This record gives sequence, C-alpha cells and structure tokens, in this order.
Amino acid sequence: MDLLNTIVIAVALAMDSFTVSISCGARLSKIKIQNALIVAIYFGFFQSAMFLAGYLGGDLLEGYIDSFDHWIALGVLVFIGIKMIFESFDKKDEEVCSVFKHKILFAFAIATSIDACGVGLSYAFLNKEFLLSSLIIGLTAFLFSGFGVYLGKVVNKILNRKAELLGGIILIAIGINIAIEHEAFLFLK
Repeated sequence: MDLLNTIVIAVALAMDSFTVSISCGARLSKIKIQNALIVAIYFGFFQSAMFLAGYLGGDLLEGYIDSFDHWIALGVLVFIGIKMIFESFDKKDEEVCSVFKHKILFAFAIATSIDACGVGLSYAFLNKEFLLSSLIIGLTAFLFSGFGVYLGKVVNKILNRKAELLGGIILIAIGINIAIEHEAFLFLK
C-alpha cells in the first residue's frame, strides 16, 4: 500500500512540472529531443532532491522554509508568466526560447518542487522509507515533464500564438495556487 501511495503522490507532485513543461513546449517552433530531455532532467532531479531535502532536513528545514517558500514560488512563476504573456504578442519566432535557458529552468524546477520538500518532511515525521520514494518521485516528474514538452508543441499547433499566452496565464495561476494553498496550511497550524 505504501508503494501505491507513493506513486499517487509522485503523480500529484509531477502535475506542476507537467503543466510548466507544456508551457515550455508551446514556445518551440521545432521540438528537439534535447529540449524535452533537459526539461525532464531539471524537473525530475529537483523533485527528487527537494523530497530528499525535506526528508533529511526534518524540523530544521520546516522552520526556515515554511514561512516564505510559497512567496518565492509565486514570485518566480508570476514573473516568468508575465514575461511569456508579453512575448506572446511579439511577432518574432525564437528557435531557442528563453524558457530553455538554465537559469530559467532552474527557477522553474525550484518553484515547482517546493511541495516535494513538504512531502519529504511528512515522510520523515512518519518514518517512512525515503530512497525508493525519492526515486519514484523523480522518475515520475522526469517522464511527465518530458512528455509535457511534446504535448506543449501539439497545443501550440492547435492554438498557435495563443499557446504562449495561455502558458503564461497558467504559470501565474500555478503560482497563485501555491501561495493560497500554503497560506491556508499555515493558517490552520
């Protein structure tokens, strides 16, 4: 039963990464395997690493991060979302989009994996197995994110320039959702 729970949690955690990956893929005029692979590696690695950080950090990490992690995620996602919205009105077609720059992918990966840190923390409190769980969470995010880039290209073909606009709006919505969820959680503590 723990394995099934971990798989369900991994899929749930991968949803933010998946959505951001779709937005990344929607910005491409041509899909290259390395685009999908680099996004998948970033998101898979950080989902796994943040889960481990939460597990290994325990109470110490919770006290430092809980009060502001959601605001960092909100800021990063809103900033990049607004940038994507403005770029959706720009007529030039970029082959290598700014979302595929390492600093942008790093910010995306951190912002979308903060929840994994909290899950790792809960695993620590419950004394659950963490190495296999970390691997499952990272692999799930890797697969969903790689597929998301390809799906984003399909969405872009259907929606054309509106896909980038939609992607920016989705990033802002994810950021707002993360902030609301965390504020509600902190309020209940």
